[in-house]
Amino acid sequence: MTATAQATPERLAAARKAVISSSIGAALEWFDIIVYASFAVVITRNFFPDAGEYGLIYTFATFATTYLIRPLGGMILGSYADRKGRKNALTLTLMLMMVGTLLMAVAPTYAVVGVWGGVIILLSRLIQGFSAGGEFGTATTFLIETAPHKKMFYASWQIAAQGASMLLASAFGFALNTWLTEEALNDWGWRVPFFVGLLIGPVGLYIRARLAEPEELGVQERRKSPLGALLREHWGRLLAGSAVIGVATISVYMILYMPTFAITNLDIPPTAAYLGGVVAGTITIFGSPYVGRLADRVGPARIMTWAAVAALVLAWPIFQIIVSLRSVAGLVIAIGLLGIIMTFYFAPLPGLLSNMFPAEVRGTGLSVTYNVGVTVLGGIAPLVLTWLLEVSGNLNTPSVYYMAIAVLSLVGLYFVRKRYRLS
Repeated sequence: MTATAQATPERLAAARKAVISSSIGAALEWFDIIVYASFAVVITRNFFPDAGEYGLIYTFATFATTYLIRPLGGMILGSYADRKGRKNALTLTLMLMMVGTLLMAVAPTYAVVGVWGGVIILLSRLIQGFSAGGEFGTATTFLIETAPHKKMFYASWQIAAQGASMLLASAFGFALNTWLTEEALNDWGWRVPFFVGLLIGPVGLYIRARLAEPEELGVQERRKSPLGALLREHWGRLLAGSAVIGVATISVYMILYMPTFAITNLDIPPTAAYLGGVVAGTITIFGSPYVGRLADRVGPARIMTWAAVAALVLAWPIFQIIVSLRSVAGLVIAIGLLGIIMTFYFAPLPGLLSNMFPAEVRGTGLSVTYNVGVTVLGGIAPLVLTWLLEVSGNLNTPSVYYMAIAVLSLVGLYFVRKRYRLS
């Protein structure tokens, strides 16, 4: 049956519902992550006030634990999606994400409970990280298997939703830093975005409870151990896919790191970085679907290769703009350029990864591959960059790190295109 013949009104309606459902989960996941990273300085003041110069490192170390546990979440929840169905897994991941966000929103500070405040936010990050480990892979799998045609386009809405989260979280950062006094921001203002993020959850649960399981999974024999099959039969695809994720994830976390970089190294108001995040988020929202359509025509790997080359070539000039100008305009322009690179690289990524694995292990394959790549190449980046800047004192260090990740992604793309014949 051709793609056109499959595109019945019922299938198109199911695809639209899948886009909404998947986007809500992606929005909550990334909104929580972006808010935490954006308010890292404020969180440090509230939960690690006695740590001195190591306080910010503790905050980002807590942030990094979210990513250390994500591969485990990907293994367990992705395997659950392949065994019990995409719908059940999507509902479970969203419920767990809501618990993690709620803990962060109500966590008592160091002034109230001492070090236990840090323990509570660590627990919230572990729950959020575990649930997020299964969200991307399962939601992307659901989108791809539900879409009757234009699969790259439908999958790209996962990235558009992340752009919406970046826009909304950055807008909150800009507004709260502009309108609140420093005392109010430190006291209660930083909690507001987490409570707002919780409002997304019930809507998502309502929609996900009414989803139908994709037909493609129904016609496949379900493996008793999808994880075992993945590790035995698709190890090379897992490694290549994890490397491919590099430019996408480092671009995201480089943008998220900018408020901290601006405050601690450039003496630029954090509102400038938040404004840049609004610009990058807007580019991602509106650019991702167009890049997805382009990927349907020319192939995702081809677009991603050119975007990775752009990342390698432009990383140094972008950071020269930031470091040399040390201005609001320079920071916003640089973040906007990172946003363009991120959009062209990230939007085709979900579709490419979904093509790398057969349906019976697709949820597990996407979840594990994505989270290994994000953890190793992106999630720990704020911690690594903070440490590197502390040790070297060289403000161009982030650009070198970015270039190294771009090279690794190009290697991964080479194997995807040449060995696995995916364009």
